[in-house]
Amino acid sequence: MEMTRVFSGIQPTGHLTLGNYLGAMRRWAEADQHRAESLFCVVDLHALTMDHDPARVRRLSRQTATLLLAAGLDPDVCTVFLQSHVDEHTRLSYLLECVATDGEMRRMVQYKEKAAKERDRGGSVRLSLLTYPVLMAADILAYGTDEVPVGEDQAQHVELTRDLAVRFNQRYGQAFVVPRATLPRVAARVMNLQDPARKMGKSDDSGAGVVYLLDEPDVVRKKVLRAVTDSGRDVVYDRAERPGLANLLDILAACTGGNPESLADVYDSYGSLKKDTAEAVVEVLRPVQARHRELCADPAYVEGVLRDGAEKARALARPTVDTAYRAIGLLPPVAEPSLSAAR
Repeated sequence: MEMTRVFSGIQPTGHLTLGNYLGAMRRWAEADQHRAESLFCVVDLHALTMDHDPARVRRLSRQTATLLLAAGLDPDVCTVFLQSHVDEHTRLSYLLECVATDGEMRRMVQYKEKAAKERDRGGSVRLSLLTYPVLMAADILAYGTDEVPVGEDQAQHVELTRDLAVRFNQRYGQAFVVPRATLPRVAARVMNLQDPARKMGKSDDSGAGVVYLLDEPDVVRKKVLRAVTDSGRDVVYDRAERPGLANLLDILAACTGGNPESLADVYDSYGSLKKDTAEAVVEVLRPVQARHRELCADPAYVEGVLRDGAEKARALARPTVDTAYRAIGLLPPVAEPSLSAAR
């Protein structure tokens, strides 16, 4: 019986956060890589859809890959690689653009939000921002992926991927596995400490409400202790009415394995809750930061992991992409005649 194949990617658009770790990376390391044939990709091509500094993208791509390993991804168990190192992603993306429609792209929520923000600033968006959900679909479909572990904000992209796979298969013949999104049973929802209505994002303009994975312990403590709370003095868990307080309880529960509702009963002041939450975050990040320091001292190891990962990913993706090329009507390249045949 074949193992389930899982694919997940993360963009190097900013420094990784506590939200990235508790919401996804920890689950990848503790569960997904062991229960399935798993591929984890730094999707660096997606980082080019907005204005960017090339040197920063390179730096963050390396840092993101190193932090994935520091979080516990084991290259002997799973495949870790950079998207741009595997040409099959872009090869397949164009084929899927020939199947997708303009209307589908413009209905993508993230495109509409980012495009509106750029227009408000008097700018314009790159074409790649409109089409990047197709590249995301190619990321997934190239590997015969069965499951894509995502948060609710990415579920729309997986639905598009499913639609494109079904449409391609119906028009041109069976080429793709139709994947499904898997939402974690217990998702660690980590919100911005200064604005608990927003997710803690790695591309956030202000770092005051964001705990980064490489923040020093004293910086972590300061950010958590200064977290926005709500009116009232009693400690209760209510996401709708007390979002700041609920966010702290969610973080503490995710770090300690507790239950946020039960933890609320333990505390009678905001101060003690903040102090314990800060220490819990520091302790969760401690082994990740220690392993990150070790990996940074051995850059050749990280480079080897990425090289081997790309080679393995390429071998997995090429047969599927070649099949799609033939199915859609493209001639295969003519092979060079061998020396023996030429004689």
